Amino acid sequence: MFPLLPFPSQREVIVFVLVLSRVAGIFAALPVFGGQMVPMRIKVIVVLMITLVCFPSLAITPPAMPNDAFTFGLLMLSEVAVGITLAFIAQILFAAVDFSGQIIGMQMGFTISQIIDPTRGSQAQVMSVLQTLFATLIFLSLNIHHMFIRAIVDSFSVIPLGGWHLNGEIMTFLIKRTTDVFIIGVRLAAPVMVLLLLTSVALGVMARAFPQMNIFMISLPLNIGIGFVILGRTLMFFFHVLEVSFGQLKGQIDTLFRLMAKGG
Repeated sequence: MFPLLPFPSQREVIVFVLVLSRVAGIFAALPVFGGQMVPMRIKVIVVLMITLVCFPSLAITPPAMPNDAFTFGLLMLSEVAVGITLAFIAQILFAAVDFSGQIIGMQMGFTISQIIDPTRGSQAQVMSVLQTLFATLIFLSLNIHHMFIRAIVDSFSVIPLGGWHLNGEIMTFLIKRTTDVFIIGVRLAAPVMVLLLLTSVALGVMARAFPQMNIFMISLPLNIGIGFVILGRTLMFFFHVLEVSFGQLKGQIDTLFRLMAKGG
């Protein structure tokens, strides 16, 4: 009888499915690849191909074989959780970029104008979408996605299959990292925030000095024009902050590995 799967035993099939679950977890939550912009069929093919390429060279310690489907399902969920946890730290940076875009859009007067965000399939501010596209460009140009592929491969030598456990130290680390959403977001939006605040102060002084002037009609196009000029002039600052933040991901991944190994 011709074998349907290129594995010598049922044990190898179970191990392969668990590895596939961990790879699928990180690609489901990884920015750019996890959004709705990438078709589901492409995601499935990419996850399957990466698993097939990496599987022969992985340092895998096979877990105790499950006796029923429920136990096997729990093992699969734990492997998906490993990938999601690793990708979460990258999602934090993109959340910071989205937050900065919302601040800038509010300052420029784009609050009421929303478009569909192709990465999430939901409505978002124009500036949030623009900032996210810039962040995606930096993410791909710096090959950060390669770092996460390397991380998911290295994770098998640190966290054995079925060895993921959520502990207090992991939760504390992830909660501390979520503060970067506000810190990095405000840092990215700071140039526009400061100069548009000064513009509002100047318009307020003009409104007091010239009551007959319609400041509201003047402020709308003025804030938009000044905002885009500042964004253009500080674009290298935006890229530099993201480059530094993406460069810190390697150390954060190593910290997660240490905490996960301790928890296991």
